[in-house]
Amino acid sequence: MPYMPAFIAPARFTDPDAALEQVRLIYDGGLQHLREAMLRFVAGESLPGRVRACYPFVRVHTHTVSRRTPAANAGLSYGFVSGPGRFETTLTRPDLFSRYYRDQFRLLLENHQVELEVGTSTQPIPIHFSFAENDHIEGTMTAERRSLMRDVFDLPDLGAMDDGIANGTYEAKPGEAQPLSLFTAARVDYSLHRLRHYSGTAPEWFQNFVLFTNYQFYIDEFVRLGHEAMTDENSEYIAFIEPGNVVTRRRGLAAGSSSMYGGLLDGSQGTPPPRLPQMPGYHLVREDCTGISMVNIGVGPANAKTITDHVAVLRPHAWVMLGHCAGLRQGQQLGDYVLAHAYVREDHVLDEELPLWVPIPALSEIQLALEKAVAEVTGTQGTELKKIMRTGTVASTDNRNWELLPGNQPQRRFSQSRAVALDMESATIAANGFRFRVPYGTLLCVSDKPLHGEIKLPGMANQFYRERVEQHLRIGMAAIDILRQEGSSRLHSRKLRSFAEVAFQ
Repeated sequence: MPYMPAFIAPARFTDPDAALEQVRLIYDGGLQHLREAMLRFVAGESLPGRVRACYPFVRVHTHTVSRRTPAANAGLSYGFVSGPGRFETTLTRPDLFSRYYRDQFRLLLENHQVELEVGTSTQPIPIHFSFAENDHIEGTMTAERRSLMRDVFDLPDLGAMDDGIANGTYEAKPGEAQPLSLFTAARVDYSLHRLRHYSGTAPEWFQNFVLFTNYQFYIDEFVRLGHEAMTDENSEYIAFIEPGNVVTRRRGLAAGSSSMYGGLLDGSQGTPPPRLPQMPGYHLVREDCTGISMVNIGVGPANAKTITDHVAVLRPHAWVMLGHCAGLRQGQQLGDYVLAHAYVREDHVLDEELPLWVPIPALSEIQLALEKAVAEVTGTQGTELKKIMRTGTVASTDNRNWELLPGNQPQRRFSQSRAVALDMESATIAANGFRFRVPYGTLLCVSDKPLHGEIKLPGMANQFYRERVEQHLRIGMAAIDILRQEGSSRLHSRKLRSFAEVAFQ
């Protein structure tokens, strides 16, 4: 028999806060059980059986296709199940997802007028996912002792964390419940650990609006603007976070004044890492989590897929790509902007999860916000705006040296697709946004024109970066300001959701 925490019977709730508290009770009890057992195991004790604790679940039963949707929820594309049946999902990290879970619970209760059932699932919590942020007690064990962990604890099971739900390929077996969420608890935990590794910052710092870039120049400018914001006592941002969880608080912000980030902001200020992580993350934090996170994904579609696979579990309101591209049209000038309204996918990293025949639509809310931001920051309107910003198709390739391929084949395909710009990451980020129901957009800046003999020379590149990076970044941040002001409920478009969709946003 497994050595498990005391059983907590499933309970029914009509209050979202009470349901969330029950989730906390089950989850916290399971983690405490695993951590105590792990400490004993590391100390060399023999435990009284296989150690196990399981994730909490939330379940809802509906008996009709109709629902009583309050007027306040009428425009939302989520918060309801697709029809009668039993729907459930496992849950993790109620400390991190408290606002998110509370909102999903509230919508289900309001839309369906049913009870929520919260209990302990049969899905084990892998011991790796029970460690606290800075717990590394397993490192003190001998190799022989570590090899015994599999006999005592549950380890991550890849079969419990695939993306079948998000990909639209999952089919519940007879008698199984339908999914409530795109991600199981184990899948979420896996990505939270990967985010720490790749970004060098804790998942708690990630904000609901994310900027991706493929150049460190943008990060340098974001860091400068972040520290500048922290000197302003009236700034809307309360902290700026850098890799190593290095915290710079806003000037005049008293300890304990943040209800959401109190413990994080009042504690250790972090330690700069000896070297930057693979895809370093930086965060301009707002009290309501609607600040801006920026990640330098580096070059290539593999990185773009990797980081968006993991950021997606945080359920951000939107992510936007800001980067450089090759201009493909004669009339473009270096420094012009390209607003992507379609994508040619030659990145080859998502072909298995999202077939190429699936269209990736432009999302009007993101498009309008980016266009408005370009106009505001550059001070141009109408025909003058069209001179510096082209709207069109962006092609993304996994071959950085596509110009060297014989027979002119890539150029012919780009011409047939009417592409106006080429990069390596934008289509991947947009496609993964579509796959994971995260609103997405792309605003690129032309840095060279290889088809027309204008390649980046050192002097030209340095001047270009100085002139354009700050403006481009300010445009991206201004677009997020616009989206924030318009409200997140307008962002989660029905374009991103299928006809039989999970209820959670």
